[in-house]
Amino acid sequence: MEELAGKAGITVRTLRFYRERKLIPPPRREGRIAWYDDTHLARLRTIAALLERGHTLSGIAELAEAFDQGRHVGELLGLGAPSEEVPVHLSPEELADHFGDQATSENLSAALDLGYLATDGGEIVHISRRLLDASAALVREGVPLADVLAAGRHVREHADALAALFADLVLTHGNRTPEDLQRLRPLAKNVAEAELSLALDRRLRQQS
Repeated sequence: MEELAGKAGITVRTLRFYRERKLIPPPRREGRIAWYDDTHLARLRTIAALLERGHTLSGIAELAEAFDQGRHVGELLGLGAPSEEVPVHLSPEELADHFGDQATSENLSAALDLGYLATDGGEIVHISRRLLDASAALVREGVPLADVLAAGRHVREHADALAALFADLVLTHGNRTPEDLQRLRPLAKNVAEAELSLALDRRLRQQS
């Protein structure tokens, strides 16, 4: 316990408190010896990152309980059945393969706060294969990951506004239901993609 607390940068008293709150899973026991491993350390580092971002211990405990009960990570990331996005499980080494020296603790905290990343035991989970691939491609083009994440936050705000606009358009006409919204979502994607393509055309003309 002392070794684990030291590696996590917390006191033994705090570690005991986390155990009592069931924020970390129990250790493996051999007689009187309690063995902790990298899974426990990863959980403690996640707790520290979430606390730094303003999350409460009660909220973190809820996430920890969901992980320990084997609930699908998509539920924790807000991905229900209607989602078309595929979460990606990564080891820390695989994450570094995508982003190299840009995979810093600051960028990790920003990605956690944005909801792009979560942790599942010793693994890291990215919310979307498409967003992961696009972010990694931009970093390979020389765009700093911090700037990519900042832009992602702005894109999220605009995307939420577009989703609300389309939902209101569909649901306020003809007594339609959420099932109709799900059925018609490809139309929203087509409109958004076409408008973005046209906007990029205009931007390219301005730059030429």
